[in-house]
Amino acid sequence: MSYFIDVQGTLIDDVAKQPIDGAIEFISKLNKQNIPYVVVTNNTKEKSRDFHYFLCSLGFEIPEENYLDPFMVLNSLVTEKSVCCFGPKSFEDVISSMGFSVKEENPQAVLIASSKDFNSEDYASMIEKVIGGAKLIGMHATSIYAKNSRRYPGVGAILKMLSYASGKEYEIIGKPSLFFYQEALKKLNKQKEGIAFKDIVMISDDGVGDLCGAKELGIKTTLVLSGKCKDENEILHVRKSIDKIVKNIGSCIKDIHG
Repeated sequence: MSYFIDVQGTLIDDVAKQPIDGAIEFISKLNKQNIPYVVVTNNTKEKSRDFHYFLCSLGFEIPEENYLDPFMVLNSLVTEKSVCCFGPKSFEDVISSMGFSVKEENPQAVLIASSKDFNSEDYASMIEKVIGGAKLIGMHATSIYAKNSRRYPGVGAILKMLSYASGKEYEIIGKPSLFFYQEALKKLNKQKEGIAFKDIVMISDDGVGDLCGAKELGIKTTLVLSGKCKDENEILHVRKSIDKIVKNIGSCIKDIHG
């Protein structure tokens, strides 16, 4: 088998941003046995190379070619260069550094990233810009955003609300978009030719935002209870999309076979 591996709540915890029990060992075993894998994160706060470096600084030996986040596919999917960003300031800074013109008035597209600080005024601005003709784009479609031991609406939940309010459709850049998973699959095939979605196990703490979309592609799905999902009863509505539920990624080490 090959692997797609989530980061937040799967490799590192949501509070201290430190490795979860068994996470470093899991990656190390994949490396030692030359098993193809891609770390697929919805990072939207730091430049791709900076977040990859951060993970490596924690002790994860993740080659650059085994890493993928939404910023790395953004220019392939978003042709509009005039955008309004909703999310933390660091998200806007990265978008600006990528050559986009960030503006409040009459943007061509609205880009939304995770934030615990969105309020009614923010949602009103999003709705008005989308109704005014701006394309609605989520950097990913997480169901829940975990921060400081609390859980907030994820970008996926916000997109559904905005679509219902505006009558407009939306696009997704990162997980669980088909394009993102296809790009991750290409990375796997550079490690070993002939890998198909059916040959992959995806490990994540987001049963709705990550694993449901993966399951639709034929990917095998493992939910860890070390992140935003604390109990399997929380995902009963999507239980059929989850093949396996474990305490944390360390519980999956025994499943690795070269």
